[in-house]
Amino acid sequence: MTDGFSHMDDDGNARMVDVSDKNETRRTAIVRGLVRLAPETLALLKENALPKGDVLTTAKVAGIQAAKRCADLIPMCHPLPISLVDIRFTVDDAASTIELECEVRTTYKTGVEMEALVGVQVAAATIYDMCKAVQKDIVIDNCRLVFKSGGKSGTFRAE
Repeated sequence: MTDGFSHMDDDGNARMVDVSDKNETRRTAIVRGLVRLAPETLALLKENALPKGDVLTTAKVAGIQAAKRCADLIPMCHPLPISLVDIRFTVDDAASTIELECEVRTTYKTGVEMEALVGVQVAAATIYDMCKAVQKDIVIDNCRLVFKSGGKSGTFRAE
């Protein structure tokens, strides 16, 4: 391993980490992101009046599907037996935003941070896709890990 980077061998080449000797533990990751919309776009979204239909239901399904397919998208991710993927939304009318939260759980030898990151980002991109007919300058912002538990490194909570 090169300078603590687990995805590099001694020669600096990329590699998949061997997790065969790690213990299986219950692992959870929660990632949050934010979508900033114009007030008019948010109003149409809440009324299910956008041309492509029910935005949040579609985004939820897309985020769940993406988290389950993370190993197909991120080259060094392990395919995992995922126990739960949940996508939650908090609409803030005053700020004209939608906060997205993706929670992923497994009992396995490696964590689910990447699955939660991919889940929230694809859900946010789906909101963008479904709203772009009425607004082009939608902003996807502040995507970050806010909680993880399990494994050797233990629990992490973002401040």
